[in-house]
Amino acid sequence: MIEALLAAAAATPTPTPTVDPNLVSPGPVGFAIVAVIVVLAAALIWDMQRRIRRVRYREEVRAELDAEEAATHGEDSGDDAGQGGTGGPTA
Repeated sequence: MIEALLAAAAATPTPTPTVDPNLVSPGPVGFAIVAVIVVLAAALIWDMQRRIRRVRYREEVRAELDAEEAATHGEDSGDDAGQGGTGGPTA
């Protein structure tokens, strides 16, 4: 019985690859293409972050200018109210 098992185990064929492993691997050309794609994606991400930061800073500056302008107009209207609203000196 043991001889039959050994004969069956010895008779089991091992699969042989039908495709050449060198033909299905990407190789250096595939690596170069992937590396270029990664570099381009990193450059696009960096550029987009820079543009978003610039837009955010512009919005902050606009808000500061609007606040200064509102404060300036608020002070001017307060001075006019003290003069009776005529805009000129009172006699």
